[in-house]
Amino acid sequence: MPTLEELQHQVKQIEERYGKELDTFGTKKEFKYLPESLYDDETIKFLTSGFLENNTWMIVCTNKRILALDKGMVFGLKQQEIPLDKISSVSFKKKIMYGEIQIVTSSSEIKIENIFKDQVELFVKAINEAQEDANNTNNQTQAVQQDDTVSQIEKLAKLKDDGILTEEEFTAKKKQLLGI
Repeated sequence: MPTLEELQHQVKQIEERYGKELDTFGTKKEFKYLPESLYDDETIKFLTSGFLENNTWMIVCTNKRILALDKGMVFGLKQQEIPLDKISSVSFKKKIMYGEIQIVTSSSEIKIENIFKDQVELFVKAINEAQEDANNTNNQTQAVQQDDTVSQIEKLAKLKDDGILTEEEFTAKKKQLLGI
């Protein structure tokens, strides 16, 4: 679990990157609970506050998901999340002072309103970049796995050529590696 200080450092880096102070108006309590809501390998890409379900929530884009936190006055912490790979589309609208973001998944649509106008487009950009980074990581992992499979089959072929494996053993192991 990341510490509060580590998250404050991440936020400072984001603010420096975009040249804007991130909006945490009305969500200071939620920020204190953010460390226990994040995974160990999760990093903040952008955060802001917005209106969801008739309350002000902290909305966070990480390298893995969109996370919404609402610490009520009396009750505990409410949390909603959308994994990045479940997001079909993201759109935004800018109005006079505020904007809104609409996140569409295969099963739902979520509208977050009253986000400061200068933060809306940056939040959507952060979501798109996080999705792209996640896709690139998945593609690299698949390529490494394919290379490993080819390498293992080549080793098995050498063992077969050297007479250590029979043709049947080679074929069975090759099918296992290929998932056939």
